[in-house]
Amino acid sequence: MLQNGTPRPIAVTPKPEPVFFSNRAACYVNFNPPDHEKVVSDCDEALKLDPNYIKALNRRAVGLEGLGRLQEALRDYTAATILDKFQNASTAAAVERVLKEIATTQAAEMMKDRQSRLPSHTFIQAYFAAFRAQPALELPETPSTGDETLKLALDALDAADYPHALTLVNEAIEQGISWDAGRAEAFNLRGTFKFLVGDIDGSKSDLQSAIDIMPSSTQSLVKIASVHMEQGDPTKAFECFDDAIKQNPNDPDIYYHRGQVLFIMSDFAKAAENYQKSTELDDQFVFSHIQLAVAQYKAGDTGASMKTFRRTLTAFPQRSEPQNYYGELLLDQQRFQEAVEKFDKAIELEKQKATPNVLALVNKGLALFQWKQDIVAAEECCKEALEIDSECEAAIATLAQLNLQQSKISNAMEMFKRSAEIARTEPELVNALTYQYATASQLEFLQNYPTMAAQLNALARGL
Repeated sequence: MLQNGTPRPIAVTPKPEPVFFSNRAACYVNFNPPDHEKVVSDCDEALKLDPNYIKALNRRAVGLEGLGRLQEALRDYTAATILDKFQNASTAAAVERVLKEIATTQAAEMMKDRQSRLPSHTFIQAYFAAFRAQPALELPETPSTGDETLKLALDALDAADYPHALTLVNEAIEQGISWDAGRAEAFNLRGTFKFLVGDIDGSKSDLQSAIDIMPSSTQSLVKIASVHMEQGDPTKAFECFDDAIKQNPNDPDIYYHRGQVLFIMSDFAKAAENYQKSTELDDQFVFSHIQLAVAQYKAGDTGASMKTFRRTLTAFPQRSEPQNYYGELLLDQQRFQEAVEKFDKAIELEKQKATPNVLALVNKGLALFQWKQDIVAAEECCKEALEIDSECEAAIATLAQLNLQQSKISNAMEMFKRSAEIARTEPELVNALTYQYATASQLEFLQNYPTMAAQLNALARGL
């Protein structure tokens, strides 16, 4: 019943109850179409009277979502989820739905104007290390300017000066390269860098140019197979591997990278066969041995995996990678002390290099946290890694999670912002933004409900 346009309970009650406003908001939700503005207005009134009123929070979130005010909707859905002690599956699903829409929309908008950027030094170093060294190119007797610039680009690549190598190879192509092998190598290198910055179409074009110039370029065929996988076309990827084998059936890189694709597809037995073939053709490439051991482990043959790792550690005593990856398997088995010993050895070996790979430092931090719950030591490992490689994605992500574990929500959000800043591809950016906005909504909850820190801690530990 209405009194002067207002529901009678609200009009006549000396002290209006929040339930009256919330119930009227429920009516507005069921209008056809829903009157979202009035839903929000009534829920505002209800929540002024009782900030912990979960139904009003959920209804206001529905209204805000209907109005496209998604970050505010996320705030309310998050608050309702925490206040309801995570018991409402529908509200939890709403949090995920709105988070996905916010992150996806924001990522698409940000990618329009984002300049391409190289990933971290650690990432690039690992990518190039996954290919065996090629014989040095010999310049023509009378090299052109472009030829000489290409030589400088390859020298920069050998020195792990990746930004300089990218600049120089672009200049070399623009200046013009006088002989086929040089042009093929230039397009192969530029296509590789384009792949690393997330320019998949550009990478595909350059790698195809390299193949057109030098059909025998098995490395370009292997790399373009990765491009097809990135585009979700494994059939085309395997066709490229087959073409590479026709060109040179004794190139061990073909089998190693085909093994990598099979590994990604969780076909660990076939992956192991390809790693084994790669090793038979060239037993001096450490990564074929490592990946064989990892594939055996993933296939459930722990004994064979451990044996392969021990053999690899003996064969490559000065390489950090077997120590690090063996440590990861030991960590997976909760053999913490042994894992930390392997990570320490890997760190020691890496520090002998001018540009160390920092993944063993991050892994050591994770091991110390899982083993002893030593968050301080874990953070120190990640911070040390970032001092060496300020854009190491693994260190940033791990540090963010460690901050969440300690309810240092503001610090965690800064780490997630950094992840978004260095994201190269749209899926990477969506993932980073999802964490960033989820953390922001938790921080806002803490500001609005300072007495509810315990529930927030539970949510943080669940991320």
